[in-house]
Amino acid sequence: MSRLNLNGKTIEVRSAPATPLLWVLRCELKMTGTKFGCGVGVCGACTVHVGKQAKTSCQETLADIGASSVTTIEGLQGPHVRALKEAWLRIDVVQCGYCQSAQLMAASALIRRNPRPSVEEIDCAMHGIICRCGTYPRIRQAILEATGQVRSS
Repeated sequence: MSRLNLNGKTIEVRSAPATPLLWVLRCELKMTGTKFGCGVGVCGACTVHVGKQAKTSCQETLADIGASSVTTIEGLQGPHVRALKEAWLRIDVVQCGYCQSAQLMAASALIRRNPRPSVEEIDCAMHGIICRCGTYPRIRQAILEATGQVRSS
């Protein structure tokens, strides 16, 4: 048994220390908001927060996490998250939706680190999350709106 600080609660998990966090979340804990995409850390669909950083959960093991807190889309909250979700809806970012939990996780980590990111900083922070539908311009616009840098028309 291992302990995991997940979404503000300490829980016991049965998975071995070498188990990828993604499998612990999806298979053991049934938290399916974190998506499986590639399993090798290149698509970003499984992005969660480890501490305050956005990380691909398929590349982090329980042992890697240690005592760090983990936040999934299910536990993501705060005023900046509310602003992101509202902008996401106003701008109609979502098409298929598969990458959206990861996009919100990465955007949230960016805004917490930098409340008024430039377009270049947004593109850099979001580059690791593949959107098969190509909604990158709308994602960028939603982040700019959520940070008060532009208004939706």
